Amino acid sequence: MTRRSATLAVAGVLIVALVAVASLVNLPYVIYSPGPVEDTLGEWDGHPVVQVEGAETYETEGRLDLTTVGVTSADAELDLLTALRAWVDPDRAVVPRELVYPEGTTAEQSQQQNAAMLADSQQNAKVAALRKLGYEIEGTVVVDAVLADTPADGTLEPGDVVVSVDGTDVHTPQDVVDAVTAHEAGETVDFVLQRDGQELKESVQTMAAEDDGRALVGFTPVMGYDLPIEIEIGIDDRIGGPSAGMIFAVAIYDTLTPGALLEGNHVAGTGEITVDGEVNPIGGIQQKIAAASADGARLFLAPRDNCDEVAGANNGDMQVVPIETLDQAITTIEAFSAGDTDDLASCPS
Repeated sequence: MTRRSATLAVAGVLIVALVAVASLVNLPYVIYSPGPVEDTLGEWDGHPVVQVEGAETYETEGRLDLTTVGVTSADAELDLLTALRAWVDPDRAVVPRELVYPEGTTAEQSQQQNAAMLADSQQNAKVAALRKLGYEIEGTVVVDAVLADTPADGTLEPGDVVVSVDGTDVHTPQDVVDAVTAHEAGETVDFVLQRDGQELKESVQTMAAEDDGRALVGFTPVMGYDLPIEIEIGIDDRIGGPSAGMIFAVAIYDTLTPGALLEGNHVAGTGEITVDGEVNPIGGIQQKIAAASADGARLFLAPRDNCDEVAGANNGDMQVVPIETLDQAITTIEAFSAGDTDDLASCPS
């Protein structure tokens, strides 16, 4: 064997060894990659994604895609070789694990959290869209979940409306939290509730939280809304998180208004939405833009606060427009559909 052949053989062995080692080294990171898109004006499992009872609906035309991000599972490890491949892929990102999965989070817990956030986003979308349509919708604080073996267990029930705590009216879930934690553990909290149209008064003794010793009674307060019409959103149960809220709201608005808002165009977007129609930033914007562009969308609606992250995203010929509210999302689609694109802002601006 010549010296050159020996050198190449040794180098080959070293490369194989390095690759083997790299495949065994686990890193505290996860990978973001472009996920599937879903047409919110189309059908899922044989039924319209947006289904309405109690109000007239209208035919529409076009695609309105929610976008998703594929993320390494909470119970999966990321090896160095896989991370390096993702690092050089412009459509993927390597993200510190703790930003996505706080320490100790299991795959099941992550799925439950994402499902809860999706449900909240759908409720916010319904309220925002209906308010945009002129409906007056008031919110109440309701009992969401009651923890087993806590003072609230057997006294409070999911769906109870919390009217007041210790004689003070409450308007937000934080009002309830503040009122309860103002007590020392072991003290009693007085609640006024509404259940099945009747007013109830309940006194509940607090207990100490395991982590910080704060007083708690053992239930989760959330905002609830009595909607004038029934709206159901059916979507792939693998989709979770809050970021489809804005697109859901636009789909509901389009379904409940005459004419086709998109006029046959292919639009995509993302953004968390509040009940007041404000659009908040989300994660994985570059991967969502890449997914929408690959699927053929011509317009992408992005939260304005994500605009700085758009630089370098693989958007192809797709126009990326920043928005801050549901109103802006709708007017942007109207302008795009009418061909009035010169005055539309762009990301990055």
